[in-house]
Amino acid sequence: MNILTHKKYKSYDRLSRYTRFPYYYNTEDNKYMYGTTAHLKDNTPYMLHKVQRGDTYDKLALDYYNNPTYYWIILDFNRIQDPFIEPEEGIYIKIPTFSAIQFDI
Repeated sequence: MNILTHKKYKSYDRLSRYTRFPYYYNTEDNKYMYGTTAHLKDNTPYMLHKVQRGDTYDKLALDYYNNPTYYWIILDFNRIQDPFIEPEEGIYIKIPTFSAIQFDI
């Protein structure tokens, strides 16, 4: 017997990691359960950025996208879990091309 039923997708109009995500109805406890969202596609074009002293993810988002709140794009594409750990100086970080961003769904 399926416990999770009535799979649906919730969508938003704006660019967000939550643009489209699944949710289910749990028949055991009669509550809705939200699924995980999709990552950016691995084949999204990107450029490499060599981390300099003082670089943070929100600073990189400001430099490349003119908006520091898009730091999550850089984190997601590089599969970085913790935004509070600053990038190590000298490593390379992939910066996805903003106009080519697509999600795996």
